[in-house]
Amino acid sequence: MKKETHPSDYRLVVFKDISNDEGVLVKSCAPTRETVTWTDGNEYPLVKMEISSFSHPFFTGKMKFVDTAGRIDKFNKKFAKFAKK
Repeated sequence: MKKETHPSDYRLVVFKDISNDEGVLVKSCAPTRETVTWTDGNEYPLVKMEISSFSHPFFTGKMKFVDTAGRIDKFNKKFAKFAKK
């Protein structure tokens, strides 16, 4: 194995899905500022994610509908002055 090819800060890190509060403990060198106490009682660095395999529709089979009507109305209101009269 070549020397100095792996980062020196390779350690156990908790990746937590903030949308459903699920987490997984894996090795990573991702930069973190927060820590969390894991189920084994030890404290690990924490990386928060908005979406993961715990919440992604492809893996869960459940679709989340986004309120696009409000976004469309906002767009129409913003650009109504450019419409042809």
